[in-house]
Amino acid sequence: MGVKRERFGAELGRFRRDFSDGSRHSAGSTGGMEYLDLTLATPQENIALDEALLDEAETAEQPSECLRVWEPAEPMVVVGRNSKVDGEVNTDFCRTGGIPILRRASGGCAIVTGPGCLMYAVVLSYRERPELRQLDEAHRFVLDTVLKALRPLIANVDRQGTCDLVVGPNKFSGNSLRCRRNALLYHGTLLYDFPLELVSKCLKQPPREPEYRAGREHASFVMNLPVSAEAMKDGLQIAWNADKVRRVWPEDEVRRTVQARTKQKAWARDQVR
Repeated sequence: MGVKRERFGAELGRFRRDFSDGSRHSAGSTGGMEYLDLTLATPQENIALDEALLDEAETAEQPSECLRVWEPAEPMVVVGRNSKVDGEVNTDFCRTGGIPILRRASGGCAIVTGPGCLMYAVVLSYRERPELRQLDEAHRFVLDTVLKALRPLIANVDRQGTCDLVVGPNKFSGNSLRCRRNALLYHGTLLYDFPLELVSKCLKQPPREPEYRAGREHASFVMNLPVSAEAMKDGLQIAWNADKVRRVWPEDEVRRTVQARTKQKAWARDQVR
């Protein structure tokens, strides 16, 4: 425990020094972005909260932006909006191991997450940032900001493919987005202390692969970042200028979504609204 605390202190001190030279990147809107560090009790609630934050921003009278971070208490598989579950997930292993398979609102292929994988989500306003309606610009802007948060902690992080973050040839972060009329949700994974063998056990080879993957299996493709969750949270909050800590969240919307999808048995079937 003492070694981990000392390591985190060194990471955080180095990070703050690197941002104190007057070049600090501020990605938040003029008034600052809201910050929500909240992991809910169930996998279903956590998936629903990202969507509820997007719905909230979509219907807000004034532009609303928020950065959320969370980390699952147990392993879970999350498939993309249009994923074919049987084509991307080792369902027998997940069923035997009691690992839930849930569907998110955004696109992309299936991911596995759990303890040791920090999840982040950022909700951005098109009224504040109309240029993000161009998908390439949305990917560039969000991932560049995440990279600015991470580079003071580990220098050689980079972007590959459409929306992967890597160190050298190995991926530590996958990302996806969901666009609405007035706002977008961009969210992703940050592996730092995850049991990587679980990726191969839970997931099949993806149906679509970026060129840089070169057909590699999961075991030789994914990696953990040698940093702490606390240092990454601090970096993300600074890089996004998320200085307004949220004390409330859309509980009613989360509850309604969970109840409706549970009743309809819609969490992992091959069609979503």
